[in-house]
Amino acid sequence: LLRVTLPAPLAAHLLMPDFADFVRLHPGIEMEILSSGELANLTNREADVAIRVVYDREALPLNLHGLKGPELFGGFYMSGDRLAEWQAGGPDPRWIAISGHGVPDWTREGELRTTGTPFRTMDFEAQIAAVRQGIGITTLPCFVGDTDPLLERVPGTNLHLYGPIWVLTQGETRKTKRVRLLTEFVSRRLAAYAPLLAGLSISRD
Repeated sequence: LLRVTLPAPLAAHLLMPDFADFVRLHPGIEMEILSSGELANLTNREADVAIRVVYDREALPLNLHGLKGPELFGGFYMSGDRLAEWQAGGPDPRWIAISGHGVPDWTREGELRTTGTPFRTMDFEAQIAAVRQGIGITTLPCFVGDTDPLLERVPGTNLHLYGPIWVLTQGETRKTKRVRLLTEFVSRRLAAYAPLLAGLSISRD
C-alpha cells in the first residue's frame, strides 16, 4: 500500500490525472489518497509521501526528506458575468472566504473594494461554487482559477506566492521502490506544471 497525503485542491484539481497515469504504469501498486493539510500524517507514519506547499523549509521536521518543486501562486477571481456587471457599474461584489479566514484590508477601499458583507463557505469546493455563481470575488490558486472557463482573473490585481510545492518522505520509507517511483514521477509532473502553477499559462479563446 502506498499512502499519499496532499491538500484536497492539489488532488482534485491538479494531480488526479497524474495519479491515474501512475497506477496504469504500476498496476501492482495499491494507492490511497489522503486529502489533508496536516504534516502529522508523515511524522506519525500515517502516510508514505506528503505533497505540501511549504513557505519555510526550516519549519519542517528534520527527519523529512524533500524534493523541492515549482512555486505556487494564487490570484483573485470572479465569474466572467459578475466581473462584466461590476465593470459596467454594477454593485460591488462580496468577498468570498473559507470560514476562519480573514478579509484582506485592500478589499475595503479603492477601485477594487468589496461590500462590507463577506460570504463564508466551509470548504474549498463550496468556495469555487460560490464564485462561479457570481456571489463575489475570491482568491484561488492559479491552477484552479486560470483553468476554469467560468472564471476570470480580476484586472488590476497582483498574484501572491503561497510557496514552493515539496514532495516529502520520511526516513527509511523513502528508500522503498514504490515510494521512489512515485516521488520521481510526481516531481517530473509538477515541474511540467510550473507555468500553470505560477499563473503564466492562461489559455482562453
